[in-house]
Amino acid sequence: MSDLADLPPVRPWRNAALHPALALLVALALWGWAVTHTDVSDLDDFGLFTAVHPAFWAGLTLLTAGFWLTLRGPRRHPVWAPAYVLGLLVMERATQAVVYPTPLYAWAWKHDAIIDHLLTAGRLQSEDVLGDLAVYDQWPGFFAAQATLVKLLGVDAAAQFMAWWPLVSSLMLLLPLLLVYRTFTEDRRLIWTAVWLFYVANWVGQDYFSPQSVAFALHLGVLAVVLRRYGRPGQTVARQRRAVWTVLLTVLVVAIVISHQLTPAMLIVSLAALLLVRRYRDKVPLIATAVIFLAWCLTAALPFLSATMPEMIRSIGDIGGNVSTGYGATPTGTGAVTTSWVARLLSASVLLLAVVGVLRRPVLRHRAMPLLLLAAAPLPMLGASSYGSEMIFRVLMFTLPGAAFFAAAALLPQVRTLTALQNSGRAELHRGGLPGPHRGDQPEPHRGHQRGGQPEPRRYVWLPLLALLAGALAFVPSYSGKDRISYFPPAEVDLVQQVFDQAPDNSLVVAADRNYPLAFDQYWRVDHYWFLDDAREHVDRIVRDPAATLARDMSAVESPGRAYLLFTRGQFADAEMNGLLTDGQLDRVERSVATSPLFERVAANDAGSAYVLREAVR
Repeated sequence: MSDLADLPPVRPWRNAALHPALALLVALALWGWAVTHTDVSDLDDFGLFTAVHPAFWAGLTLLTAGFWLTLRGPRRHPVWAPAYVLGLLVMERATQAVVYPTPLYAWAWKHDAIIDHLLTAGRLQSEDVLGDLAVYDQWPGFFAAQATLVKLLGVDAAAQFMAWWPLVSSLMLLLPLLLVYRTFTEDRRLIWTAVWLFYVANWVGQDYFSPQSVAFALHLGVLAVVLRRYGRPGQTVARQRRAVWTVLLTVLVVAIVISHQLTPAMLIVSLAALLLVRRYRDKVPLIATAVIFLAWCLTAALPFLSATMPEMIRSIGDIGGNVSTGYGATPTGTGAVTTSWVARLLSASVLLLAVVGVLRRPVLRHRAMPLLLLAAAPLPMLGASSYGSEMIFRVLMFTLPGAAFFAAAALLPQVRTLTALQNSGRAELHRGGLPGPHRGDQPEPHRGHQRGGQPEPRRYVWLPLLALLAGALAFVPSYSGKDRISYFPPAEVDLVQQVFDQAPDNSLVVAADRNYPLAFDQYWRVDHYWFLDDAREHVDRIVRDPAATLARDMSAVESPGRAYLLFTRGQFADAEMNGLLTDGQLDRVERSVATSPLFERVAANDAGSAYVLREAVR
């Protein structure tokens, strides 16, 4: 078995920093100009895609072109590839933190409320106190760590830094990604192209302030340890060293298990897949992970699992049902439909390129078979659970590290595996000489030529560049095309805060859905009800006779608690763009409540209004 091609050699790096530095600085300058001249006060159905200043697109194009030409060009110091990737992360993951004055995503605000509860209560609490939200106290790892961070930073709440979490969590993925890829190759073009493709294809949004963001990074960390330290039969010394790595692996697995429900299962199927390769027959990582996960499920997580087990069992094998979005999650309108299809095409393109890379690179496929298995391992999870209609997105995310690697191999004219590099060194020794430098460290012929003076076909220059550029541009609508739903302006935050500030203990806050900031604020003393979560028949009843039906639903609140009804711009955007209600239906509900003698308005601004059920009605 031999390699198909070699790395292009690199000349000395002196006097070679000007062009990559200039392109990178200009790209970041264009980005800085764009984010300071972007108006997000009136987002349309395309979100940030149409709102961002045109200089952003110029900067992103220049960044991508500079990355590719620097990566393949001669006399480039290896520092420039990571520098461009860091620039990509800034442009992709920091833009929203800069242009929006408040954090995105209702789920992030929910996690802030859970951390606030831990800081307020000072301990974990049971379902008797917290109801359904006690599930977060059964997987408290992420929230306890963030509560500690809030105290260390001396801030009032996690909301003060969680807008920057997508950038932080993306940076956390970089080291384990590099370790995984360098297990199979030292071709820097392949490694950094794979990293670039991973980031532009990871649009699913799980990098926000959430347990999944940290658990995924830890998941990749465990795989990096296993791939690099459990791959060969050990001698006595190797076994002693492996014991140290087993301790580290155990710490990582424990952190995953106590923080997230799904990631341990993904890790188990990934480690089981590695056993199919002769090189990775050590069962210690798999057994350790399974035992720790099972122990947690049978102790701390048992109340939640006992309640949900029947539904989980029913969903096993129902792939169609598990990947179905279901009622209330159907993109509606030109913007939502277009951005959804762009996201699908982006994912499909990367996966198709991965298939091409697997077929086109038989040597790489053989050497990197463990990574191919890790890419395929999450697929059976589609038949295990719907995971709140999100399983297909989580499977895509866990598949991406391996898929991006082989997709990068499809774009490059040549690749070289790590094993082949090692074999070339042993061949030098066999001939009686010293192991020479890697082939990629030898002098490079004239630009545009391969070794031996053969010209490199132009398609290998421009086609990969166009593919990388298309991916980088498509990421923006895929990732931030629904920011009209996810963004809550300061006025909306103030409106909701007014309601909770005046709500007595044991009050009820009602809204169409939970897509608004502070939706779970003070959940340990205030109850919440979202009527679009009800059966469709009851939702239709509310639409037909809004004020009277909602008044009956809210009338069971006992004094001194009060029943509040919220209408905010986030709810309207979610209802319209996700097909929860047709155009005008939620407007009709609000008008009915506003004119009804059953309700009294207690707060209002440009972002919405709030009403309280009159005392006489209860």
